[in-house]
Amino acid sequence: MAANVGRLLRLARAKRGMTRRQLAEASGASERYLAQIESGQGNPSVVVLSAIADALEVSIADLLPRANGHPVALSRILDVLARVPEAELAAMADVIETRFGAAPADRGQRIGLIGLRGAGKSTLGQCLADRLACPFVELDRMVEQEYGAAIPDLIEISGMTAFRRFERACLERVIEQRKAAVIAAAGGIVSDAETFVLLLSRTHTVWIRAQPDQHMSRVVQQGDLRPMAKNREAMADLAAILEARAPDYARAEAELDTSGDTVDASAEKLLSIARRLLNGAQA
Repeated sequence: MAANVGRLLRLARAKRGMTRRQLAEASGASERYLAQIESGQGNPSVVVLSAIADALEVSIADLLPRANGHPVALSRILDVLARVPEAELAAMADVIETRFGAAPADRGQRIGLIGLRGAGKSTLGQCLADRLACPFVELDRMVEQEYGAAIPDLIEISGMTAFRRFERACLERVIEQRKAAVIAAAGGIVSDAETFVLLLSRTHTVWIRAQPDQHMSRVVQQGDLRPMAKNREAMADLAAILEARAPDYARAEAELDTSGDTVDASAEKLLSIARRLLNGAQA
């Protein structure tokens, strides 16, 4: 039980890109105690676990083990889906959407780019938008324009919940106003399930990825030293974030690994992927 709680806590913290120190400050639990919980040696009370869940902005149920990591009914559904041939999964998704009244996804000619900082979303996104002759939108920059301040200031003053609210509103506006666009999302968009589902359902989403060391070196080369600030285990934290978010990033329609490639080479590959996705949508 304790080991499973620790694993779920590590994943939840990594998915949101929070260091143990940040979580300690936000929850009131000491770094040492958080380390004990994550290692499976601590046995937190409901009060402590509730404070940690609030700091992570998740339900306390998300930090408690369940059948195969899911509610029992969901586990049954996943067991059934595991036996469905891969070629029939799309048809199965259509059946579920129809059964529960979900509107058909309208992705238009929109391409959404997801992935960690340093993967190349901004650079490649602008290149792709130029080649497709459509607008390039960075959600972070759009949020800053709406709020009138930099993202770190927004989060420090108003909190992560406010940032996510602005992020969703900006994404909704882009979708409403642009039938065609290349949209670069923040790496942590996967931590807000509703916003991420909106992006997946209304854009042709591509996961821009790279090896952890390349993510880090690119961010530092851009002059952003935040990954190193007051954190001697920056690389380990980045690898943990990537591991925690990978299952969500993998929900994209396509992937592009930019490791070892030049910008031009990656841009050509992304253009090929985008054309394939857009042509498929028109078929």
